[in-house]
Amino acid sequence: MTSPSPTDDPPVDAQARLTSGHDFWTTKPEGSLPSILMTDGPHGLRRQSGATDNLGVSGSEPATCFPPAAGLAQSWDRSLARRVGAAIADEARAQGVSVVLGPGINLKRSPRGGRNFEYYSEDPHLTAALGGSWVHGLQSRGIGASLKHFAVNNQETDRMRISADVDERSLHELYLRAFRQIVIDEQPWTVMCSYNRINGVHATHNRELLTEILRESWGFDGAVVSDWGAVVDRVRSIAAGLDLTMPFPGPQSDERVAAAVADGTLDADALRAAAHRVVALVGRATASTATGSTATGSTATGSTATGSTATDAPTAPVDLDAHHALAREAAAASIVLLRNDDALLPLSTSERIGVIGALASQPRYQGGGSSHVNATRVDMPLDEIGHRADGDVPFAEGYRLDGTGDPGLSEEAVTLARSVDTVLLFLGLADRQESEGFDRTDIDLPADQIALAAAVTAANPRTVIVLAHGGVLAVAPLEAPAILDGALLGQAVGSAVADVVFGEVNPSGRLAETIPMRIEDTADFLNFPGESGHVHYGEGLFIGYRWYDARDLDVAFPFGHGLSYTSFDYADLRVSVDAEATIEARVTVTNTGRRRGREVVQLYIGVPGSAVSRPIRELRGFADIVLDPGQSGDATIVVEPDELAYWDIRAHRFVVESATHTVSVGASSRDIRVTATVDIVGDQPRIPLTMESSVAEVLADPVAAEGMAPIVGAMFDGADAGEGLDLVTIMGSVPVGRIVDFSAGLLPPEVLRDILDRANAAH
Repeated sequence: MTSPSPTDDPPVDAQARLTSGHDFWTTKPEGSLPSILMTDGPHGLRRQSGATDNLGVSGSEPATCFPPAAGLAQSWDRSLARRVGAAIADEARAQGVSVVLGPGINLKRSPRGGRNFEYYSEDPHLTAALGGSWVHGLQSRGIGASLKHFAVNNQETDRMRISADVDERSLHELYLRAFRQIVIDEQPWTVMCSYNRINGVHATHNRELLTEILRESWGFDGAVVSDWGAVVDRVRSIAAGLDLTMPFPGPQSDERVAAAVADGTLDADALRAAAHRVVALVGRATASTATGSTATGSTATGSTATGSTATDAPTAPVDLDAHHALAREAAAASIVLLRNDDALLPLSTSERIGVIGALASQPRYQGGGSSHVNATRVDMPLDEIGHRADGDVPFAEGYRLDGTGDPGLSEEAVTLARSVDTVLLFLGLADRQESEGFDRTDIDLPADQIALAAAVTAANPRTVIVLAHGGVLAVAPLEAPAILDGALLGQAVGSAVADVVFGEVNPSGRLAETIPMRIEDTADFLNFPGESGHVHYGEGLFIGYRWYDARDLDVAFPFGHGLSYTSFDYADLRVSVDAEATIEARVTVTNTGRRRGREVVQLYIGVPGSAVSRPIRELRGFADIVLDPGQSGDATIVVEPDELAYWDIRAHRFVVESATHTVSVGASSRDIRVTATVDIVGDQPRIPLTMESSVAEVLADPVAAEGMAPIVGAMFDGADAGEGLDLVTIMGSVPVGRIVDFSAGLLPPEVLRDILDRANAAH
């Protein structure tokens, strides 16, 4: 079935109908235009065929549950993210899904954010690299992505009304940066705008965000879709640049939109453009299917829809075994070895191993809410460890997942710990302790688990802790000699943990967010989750590792940290820069250990003498390299000029500063191995001089200084401001127009204006 050309103009009432959903998950069929199906799925599909909801309450069709973003991000592996995106696309095609609602690429501003499990990182570069790779993999298979949640959606508390009040630099340098990069590089089919307000304006009403920034500045050519239930006023939303309201708000809503065009409240061109973009979206979906492939869709109540639903042509059945194998590979790559004192890991299968912790037999492998996947299968950690070990593996529950304490369980666990060579202790958060819909109030493990860890470790010093969680956990109280951080690992959690514990996989994961010593050390501690409908982003640019570095705070484990069963040496950093300010860095990495391993080489940029406030260093590139024992190889990282830029609040654009830049390469944000400096010639804008420009700004301009210097010198000639004081420096911040009254006629206003005009004209 063919779709109408985007140049066709349906009647206004049809345009209004096209810009809202048909039911909970589908677009409206209109004339010969079919309907397409969208569904949740950042880490696996949640396609509902019966009752529908946006919170994961009702059931869904089985699908492979890959590691959620909190886990996958710890792989620091672009290729792996692409492959996961492609696999999800294949399952989407098989289930008749045209658009997958993901990935979530908001930053983890606060470790207490309830939806952090669905987001990648505290850093925009890492988020863009992995989120963009996932989008590339998905869309390479003809399935559309929906980049979400646009924008500044960093908490669940009051999420449908809260105003994220953020300054201009932080907005562009942090919270919009990953969106911008992925839109430019990958052109996702859709962008989903968020529930919240940004500086007082609802995202769905925000023309600056949806039209001026997203379309006009970044060149986005897809459709803007609302988050489910996010639209407050459809007329205002369409005027701002929203194309599709989801889910279906009822026929009266469509009628109000058509009436708004009729009475002039809504510009007819705005509605026409929105309708055309929805038609274009459906056209993209149908173009990815084989000719003649149509199917009848179902509504939320199970009745047959009017018209057809676009589906893919018959394809070979999805190889769920292969997808499970990919989920296992991704999960193992996402495990971070935080600590490994005295090389306790990997374990030998001949050791007598005991397993403690309810999460070993009832694993937490994904988050709660709209992204909850009905996994095709789940590998249980307890089972997989038992299968690998040579002998029996005793098990003790240790604690209850409902949080109710039971001293008897703890005593049983301690008894078990004393009877074995090594303990694998599984700790973490249950579904009830973190989910979409609410934020955490702390970053602690449950108190009974902390007490259990202390008792077990005291009973058996050979204790390995395995963590499962969506949001960062305070690990400072844990004194076990070895800790594996699994975050959330998807349905292959058990196999992946066993692979790493027994050394079949050498861990190479890296932290995608800093683990602080305590909640009071976090940047947002005094500004989360806000009050009276507003949350103040008072930390500005300094979130995550940027904050801890700027304040020189101790952390439990830094951003980018992760150990291996081997070791790596860095040497011979070579840095070059071309005329376009592109930096290329090469570093020689040597495997100095006894096992083959993968090293993630991280590059950070700092500008110590910057004219503006900046973090000490920021991630601007990374590469991985796999080496055999004793082998050396070069890791090459290219940093484009855009990565060097900061947002100039005077010019309202990104600017590359002319300055000496420090290039730091290492194994984490605080494990810097080699450094170099490069001089960058930037593209700083010249801001026109006015009567409000400071004395220092005027004197810094060569043309203006030529006229001003003699006058300023005459004004201060013979003045005594005290020993060691420079009057020009003291007066440097004074607006130049204000010194007219202090010049005793030496600087008439017309003379000053002439000097400023000549300086501005010279540029």
